[in-house]
Amino acid sequence: MKYIDEFRDGEVAKGIAQAIAAEVRPDRRYNFMEFCGGHTHAISRYGVPDLLPESVRMIHGPGCPVCVLPIGRIDLAIQLALDNGVILCTYADTMRVPASGGLSLMRAKAVVDKARGDIRMIYSVTDALKIARDNPEKEVVFFAIGFETTTPPTAVAIKQADAEGLTNFSVLCCHVLTPAAITHILESPEVRELGTVPLDGFIGPAHVSTVIGSRPYEPFAEGFRKPVVISGFEPLDVMQSILMLVRQINEGRAEVENEFTRAVSRDGNLKAQRLMDEVFEVRPSFEWRGLGEVPFSALAIRARYARFDAERRYRLEYRPVADNKACECGAILRGVKKPTDCKIFGTVCTPENPMGSCMVSSEGACAAHYTYGRYRDAETV
Repeated sequence: MKYIDEFRDGEVAKGIAQAIAAEVRPDRRYNFMEFCGGHTHAISRYGVPDLLPESVRMIHGPGCPVCVLPIGRIDLAIQLALDNGVILCTYADTMRVPASGGLSLMRAKAVVDKARGDIRMIYSVTDALKIARDNPEKEVVFFAIGFETTTPPTAVAIKQADAEGLTNFSVLCCHVLTPAAITHILESPEVRELGTVPLDGFIGPAHVSTVIGSRPYEPFAEGFRKPVVISGFEPLDVMQSILMLVRQINEGRAEVENEFTRAVSRDGNLKAQRLMDEVFEVRPSFEWRGLGEVPFSALAIRARYARFDAERRYRLEYRPVADNKACECGAILRGVKKPTDCKIFGTVCTPENPMGSCMVSSEGACAAHYTYGRYRDAETV
């Protein structure tokens, strides 16, 4: 564990904090958004804000794939299990995202008639393939979510199913694209017109960038004059990235810089990108929780592999559903509000009883803030 410990060295963190404090200008503020939920988790867990000058403010972004799933997409998955009798497979956190009618996949699992269908938590898409092989008499649907990080494995699974001639396997595809979401945020009224979300730069995603590289961020860094620093997930990665952003702002630069050079290159993983392009195509529009309809921000399965597309196979029709009125997840995902601005945060809404998606995943802004904000300790006092 020595390698990891080197990226969590408290004395080095203090040194970077001193460098940040020495370089911030007294006449301005610095507002940086961490897009990725993994960074939100690290920032809360390691107390990064406590090391920063008051003039440096971190803003939580929408970068948790569970958090940005709209209710309507969860409803489609539940419909497949309850009404179509399939074995629905998905990842753990997705099971707990609140849907319509007080349901979630976890709660629907308790009421589904197993003679007709089933809902199962899996660890990888290969688990769903195995279930399809082991249950040839049942239809198996993989509820695929995530950014570009988890998209290549889904593409591999579809190609594998095609090669094996599996006729009882399909995918409900909800993979979304990071650069389009960042562009949408920069074009939002809160950023461009109203100024309610002041943004000076971004901490760029880590895992996503190992796949797509740093190149896709260059157009909006240049076009919107917002610097981006791709950062690893360890606390020293984040601290160093903040220092790099401060320096860019002070020098009047708006470039894409790569702090995470040990894993990210400019071009990314070309083999993974080719796989994604072969199996998927870009949707004209897709709803994100908190962001609304975002153009060209998600993937659909190409016609060549249409027999593995659950939306086509079951003729699913998407219907948008409004979020719980008491939940502020939408505003939190846009950076308009903080978790503590939500009236039900830490009271009605907790990780054990999530009312909104931001409290479901450990990488969600609300869950991270609750877990590492001493609210749990306060309950026991």
